[in-house]
Amino acid sequence: MLWSDPENEPPEELRDTQEMLRRLGILVALAMVLAMLVIGVR
Repeated sequence: MLWSDPENEPPEELRDTQEMLRRLGILVALAMVLAMLVIGVR
């Protein structure tokens, strides 16, 4: 890489969106596990 190459940093907005999607994914995964437990208990 050359010293003149621009930084490979995503813009702030994109980072915020990625963080939100990551949290949403974790939330959906937990909800699915909870749903499976509820269905399994019945």
